Amino acid sequence: MTIDDLYRILRADHVQAQGIVDTVEYPLVVLDAQLRVQAASRSFFETFRVDSFDTVGKPFYELGNGQWDIPELRRLLGEVIPRSTAVIDYRVDHDFPGLGPRTMLVTARVLQTPGNASSSLLLSLIDATRRIQRDMARDILSGELQHRIKNLMAVTQAIARRTRVEGRSAAEYREDLLGRLQSLSEAHVLTFGEADEARLSTLVDRILAPYRDRHAIVIEHDGDPPLASDRLLTLGLVLHELATNAAKYGALSVPGGRVHLGWKVDRDTRVLRLDWSEAGGPPVGKPSAPGYGTELIQSAVAYSLGGRAEQRFTAGGLETELTFPLAPLPEPTP
Repeated sequence: MTIDDLYRILRADHVQAQGIVDTVEYPLVVLDAQLRVQAASRSFFETFRVDSFDTVGKPFYELGNGQWDIPELRRLLGEVIPRSTAVIDYRVDHDFPGLGPRTMLVTARVLQTPGNASSSLLLSLIDATRRIQRDMARDILSGELQHRIKNLMAVTQAIARRTRVEGRSAAEYREDLLGRLQSLSEAHVLTFGEADEARLSTLVDRILAPYRDRHAIVIEHDGDPPLASDRLLTLGLVLHELATNAAKYGALSVPGGRVHLGWKVDRDTRVLRLDWSEAGGPPVGKPSAPGYGTELIQSAVAYSLGGRAEQRFTAGGLETELTFPLAPLPEPTP
């Protein structure tokens, strides 16, 4: 069948049908039993930036730069008419000329012509690139959310189990537990609000905000690195322990107390050193046994941050030095 023959048929018998097809927003083509293009919708020509001379009368698998020349697709299309079956949403990933990388979903059904024993294929080609990308992003986010919830629950359980109970009232236990959970919540909200990482100064401001209007807190730093989510959570708990301890027993428990917080990043090793020092508070002495807060700081910095924590109980007040690499530790090789 020549282009002129097809044109006469469309003009004589199928003008209305062709007009309806042209209103469909996604590309449509009609193939004969040999998979040659008999007709195509306006959307097909516009989407793939071709004209009828490049399309009508040619085998479907020769269109464009051969993007449809897929053996499995050709086999499936060849079975549609004799078996009266259908191809539903066959996925084609290809770098289409003028369009770039796209994911197309091909659906083929038999098109019966009234009064004619021959059959044709009606093919729809839907660009599902954005939908599939959204689905993939949703799956990734869902997996990340499940991972975060699992980690968050593990940390919460550890906090609850290790918050000291002996020799304390229920109100004291509740106050300590809720304070630590609030710190965990702040760090977690900060993580989600900053696209999986946030600046160290932002975390410090969040943790120390409740104390800064009543106490002298000096913050100095050389570098303000972004922290990944796992480091935000851990360091948020550590800073909360330091601030809570200072508010109960140290420099933040009296009007004249002062806290100096500073940090510096070694640009060669990418190791961060953070110093917390207190002055002007009640006299402090080294405890006979480490409390929960000290154990939390030591273990969190060592095992979660891959660094070390050193604490000195001086006459002037508590001094704490934290050092840890900014990048997470590599996963152990099985």
